Amino acid sequence: MKKLPNLTVYCRVVRVPLVIVLSFSFFATFFLIAIDAEACRSKYFKRKFVVEVVSSAPEQITGGDARLHIDVPKTIPFGRVAVLVNGADQSDRFDPISGTRTLTGVIDGLIPGENTVRVKVNGRRGRWWRPRSVKLKLTNYPITGPVFSGPQQYPFVCTVQDQGLGQPIIDNDSEGYPVFAMDGDGYQTDEVIGFSRDCSAETLVEYIYMSTGGGFKSYTPGGDRPADMAQTSTTDGLTVDYVVRWERGTINRFIYSIAMLAPDDTGPEDLNRFAWNGKLIYYFQGGVAIGHDQGDPSSSRMRYDDGLSRGYAVAYSTGTKSGTHYNLVLGGETALMVKERFVELYDEPIYTVGLGGSGGAIQQYVYAQNHEGLFNAAIPQYSYPDMVTQTVHVGDCELLEFYMDIIDGTNPRWQTWSNRTLIEGLNASDTVFNKYTQDFGNSECIQGWRGLSPLAMNPRYGYVYGQELIQPPEAVAEIEWTHFGDLVNFYGTADDGYARRLWDNVGVQYGLAAVAAGEITPAEFLQLNAVIGGWNESADMVQEGSPFYPPDVIDFTNWDPWSSRNHIDRINQTPVSRTAGDLDAMQAAYEAGLVFMGDIGIPIIDWRHYLEEFLDMHNSHQSFAARQRIRDARGNSDNQVIWFTDAGPSGPVFDQTPEALEVMDEWLENIRDNPDAGVAGNKPARAVDRCFHFDGSEIDAGAEVWNGILDDSPPGICTAEFPIYSTSRIVAGGPFKGSIFKCRLMPVAEAVATGLYGVWNPNVFELLQLEQIFPDGVCDFSQPDAGLPAGW
Repeated sequence: MKKLPNLTVYCRVVRVPLVIVLSFSFFATFFLIAIDAEACRSKYFKRKFVVEVVSSAPEQITGGDARLHIDVPKTIPFGRVAVLVNGADQSDRFDPISGTRTLTGVIDGLIPGENTVRVKVNGRRGRWWRPRSVKLKLTNYPITGPVFSGPQQYPFVCTVQDQGLGQPIIDNDSEGYPVFAMDGDGYQTDEVIGFSRDCSAETLVEYIYMSTGGGFKSYTPGGDRPADMAQTSTTDGLTVDYVVRWERGTINRFIYSIAMLAPDDTGPEDLNRFAWNGKLIYYFQGGVAIGHDQGDPSSSRMRYDDGLSRGYAVAYSTGTKSGTHYNLVLGGETALMVKERFVELYDEPIYTVGLGGSGGAIQQYVYAQNHEGLFNAAIPQYSYPDMVTQTVHVGDCELLEFYMDIIDGTNPRWQTWSNRTLIEGLNASDTVFNKYTQDFGNSECIQGWRGLSPLAMNPRYGYVYGQELIQPPEAVAEIEWTHFGDLVNFYGTADDGYARRLWDNVGVQYGLAAVAAGEITPAEFLQLNAVIGGWNESADMVQEGSPFYPPDVIDFTNWDPWSSRNHIDRINQTPVSRTAGDLDAMQAAYEAGLVFMGDIGIPIIDWRHYLEEFLDMHNSHQSFAARQRIRDARGNSDNQVIWFTDAGPSGPVFDQTPEALEVMDEWLENIRDNPDAGVAGNKPARAVDRCFHFDGSEIDAGAEVWNGILDDSPPGICTAEFPIYSTSRIVAGGPFKGSIFKCRLMPVAEAVATGLYGVWNPNVFELLQLEQIFPDGVCDFSQPDAGLPAGW
């Protein structure tokens, strides 16, 4: 698979030349010197400089600075090492790492584009054992980006002014978000003095402390300790005052945060690492959005107490919050840049662990695949393998709900809500209240996913707070409010001027497993597939109705929770045509790394509350879909363990994340101590599949607890305790791992001959109907995705 640029360490090595001896009369001396030279070559630090850019890849430096590590031969005093940046001496920026022959330091002043760093020994070259100089080429990009994500999205609404970072920095005089004059008392006036397209802000460093009463309060470093200042104990066994250095600013146009215990700092420049355990948590956040704004950061994640109190540093960005945007190329780029800033401040962490739920979990799976080395372990919560393959079955939801509510609404089968699982695969309940019907009976399609189809697919439905301030206003009117428009850099533009779309349902036999098992009638199956239809093309879509638009207005004369006005016309055609996705868009999704293919080997603890009874969108089968993809890519999933915790009758109670952090720390420390044993060979006792009661106590653990989900074994203890549901595409015969954008087709006759319809043996009339509904054939899910790029 084509990989995106990653953090693989760059190294330039220069060897000491061999001793050349011309006189045979000095044979004995020659022999001894030659032996010494060969021994020198076998000693790593005696024969070469090794220079590494440790804050980023050398071709992906941002902001004009970078941290280097320089391994220095034992024959060279540290004071003799010269570091020249574009010819300027920056040697005084480097200090030795205690107990090593390595210098560390941050160079700056890099110009946009290509730069040269040269490391050499000061003075004349002289004796033969001195290493030659080392030259590196570095490529520098603006701190505002982009690096590899392509042209940036405009218009872009600033939010720094709402987050205590002041108004955005003016970068032009006519476009973007307005910047206002301040009066003599420091209050904002109505006078516009400039505009900001990139929403940059000055970096702010604050100090806060945890109060014994709970919650963080402001603190002045070096001052008297407040009486209510709490203390905390770190994983290193230190007990310190709970004081945090909290840095915020903008990177890649988004708001970033870096927080770390700093009880001994006297000011922002101290960067005292005494209380740091040497480890970094990168907190990824979830949500669903289409971009065009800077995002709203989460205070609890920026200042993650369970991490900071144990001595971890915590990094965060609104650019790695899927509730800001779902461009995972841009998100990966942002994560690299934020970690780059962290390493420039504090040097390399012992390890970095990803943390975060839902879209934050997706980011961990996808970024671990695309950016090797960004983090060393992952704790995805409420996970999905990726976002883009979720759109496939979620796009079915409102088509199916409209069918069961309206087209076949008098059928008693669908009036028993739990029967909707027969077609939708997702859970449905007869007892969960439905706010749309104001009665009991609901499904995950409604409770969990309603509203996301228009958000992801309707170019006319979208809004970000503050967009009315953008200049020029016509720029806002031109926004294509879809997931595909958000990633137009990769999907490309179709002939109609809109971003290419990959959603496809040609040949999909909805309800196939149900008719094959005799759970619905052939007549129901045939009618469903004849009229289900699909989604209109972007150019043909219209504004949503109530309850979505106008927002916060309920208008039953314009009631359309199914977004049916944007379904393919069912009135003038029978059978109703389906939606054909764009193959170029599908291939682009793979090539851009948007699809999680499973090829990651880092330790993973995939944890979630079991939320099926609440019809929550975070359905539990997704953890196992990720597992199946890992198995398919690597031959096993020994690096992933899956934990479920019962949510209890009223919702989640116990958070298993602190235990996951403990177990992950043991796991990673074992790998450090015994790298030859690999990831699987270093698992601690608790790094196994497990399930828990709602109070966090263990139900069962071990290799067999999830039996029966990905194999035909009898159900394990956890499998029996926490039933797994599926999706509409799995019911239609698709793979459990949910990885097909567009199925390859086979003739209806072949499908019948292979026994695809189970207990139903279609008669001649039924065969004719199938042929009419599926004139090009039905899905053959035994074949690979038709949307795969050539050669994959």
